[in-house]
Amino acid sequence: MSCCGSKAGAAPGASCPAPAPKTLPVAVIGAGPVGLAAAVELLGQGLTPLVLEAGPGPGTHLLDWGHVQFFSPWRYSLHRPSVALLRDAGWRLPDPEAFPTGAELVRDYLAPLAALPLLAPHLRFGQRVTAVARAGNGKLRDAGREAQPFEIRTQDADGRERRFLARAVIDATGTWSRPNPAGASGLPALGEARHGGRIRYAMPDVLGRERARYAGRRVAVLGGGHSAAGTLIDLANLAEAAPGTEIVWVLRRRDFSTVFGSAQDQLSARGALGQRLKRLSETGHFQIVAPFQLDSIEDQGGRLLLRDGASLQTVACDELVAATGFRPDLSFLGELRLDLDPALDCPRALGPLIDPNVHSCGTVRPHGARELQQPEAGFFLAGMKSYGRAPTFLLMTGYEQVRSIAAWIAGDRAAAERVELDLPETGVCSGPAEVEAAAACCAPAAGKTCTAVQEEIVAAVK
Repeated sequence: MSCCGSKAGAAPGASCPAPAPKTLPVAVIGAGPVGLAAAVELLGQGLTPLVLEAGPGPGTHLLDWGHVQFFSPWRYSLHRPSVALLRDAGWRLPDPEAFPTGAELVRDYLAPLAALPLLAPHLRFGQRVTAVARAGNGKLRDAGREAQPFEIRTQDADGRERRFLARAVIDATGTWSRPNPAGASGLPALGEARHGGRIRYAMPDVLGRERARYAGRRVAVLGGGHSAAGTLIDLANLAEAAPGTEIVWVLRRRDFSTVFGSAQDQLSARGALGQRLKRLSETGHFQIVAPFQLDSIEDQGGRLLLRDGASLQTVACDELVAATGFRPDLSFLGELRLDLDPALDCPRALGPLIDPNVHSCGTVRPHGARELQQPEAGFFLAGMKSYGRAPTFLLMTGYEQVRSIAAWIAGDRAAAERVELDLPETGVCSGPAEVEAAAACCAPAAGKTCTAVQEEIVAAVK
């Protein structure tokens, strides 16, 4: 509901009395798989959700990598209560063993789910959240803080501002909108912003809508994860059809063999990706430059010149694809009290469980509202965003998170604390190729199996 109950929102400068928080909806930011699952879970608890989505429809981020196939099949990508609602409405489950693309997940699952009469009235598309705060309370003020509702500011495509009030907030915005910069220090390389028109982050559709941009060009791909792998393979296919296409694979680390994984990978689609990349690299389809710590980007004779400031190596290219991972957008949460892991930008309780510097294949302890809640009572991070900069995440983990959060907000602490996550014994990784995690996870050579967490090579894409 909008401020003061007005469907159009409050007029500029209007003063809104704060209703009792329990009369207000629970705001869910983001209408991706986890965001819509949160709305369904809230409805199941008798609560009213208000889903705010920046894009024009559900799963907007997924459509950006719509050409990319998940590593995991349909049966490990769906939220069970949502599937039950869809089936009641006559929806038919896609082949549970087939591997959906991002676009197919939106078309065949998220769009029908968002259109259900039970859910559709609670969705607000075209509303980019620009700020979240306690109504009438800045970050410093303690008095009566928890009794005040959350005030959420949004902006639509025309720049019009709106204000919504909510009793609690679940931030499920993911990390796709904030790709890491190309610079090795975590900052943009010098010149990166100036040459941004020739830099594409994550996974461009080089065989589809962006083919003309890369055909016959010299393309550098920076990154050592699955996003880089998928892009390199697509570029190799493009090079066969478009003579003059050259590919340079640039890596920060010297040892990149882990991205090849194993032919016996328990996730056959991911294992095939790694083995295909290995064959291409061995047959000279790419020039490989490693290690390379990108420091600056310049224009030299019409080409981009990538420079390693330490070794003084250079790489010349026409286009750069920076497949360097993602980070959460915390910019609109500045007036909330957060407690985040200092390295990963995830809830502090999750940091030791998912730190990619420590964990490879082990397990991640099942977690829910208790671990995801913030010092700002009633505010929760969920989904991919809850993992901060860590590149591992499983959609099924996100669905369990929001089940627990919805129960917590409804006051059913026993249900919130209960573990209802049912993962396959062998593990299943669903996620974007954007990941920089080791592809060896789940490989028998690692001597382990990937269970509850590390099947997580991203729930958002490839």
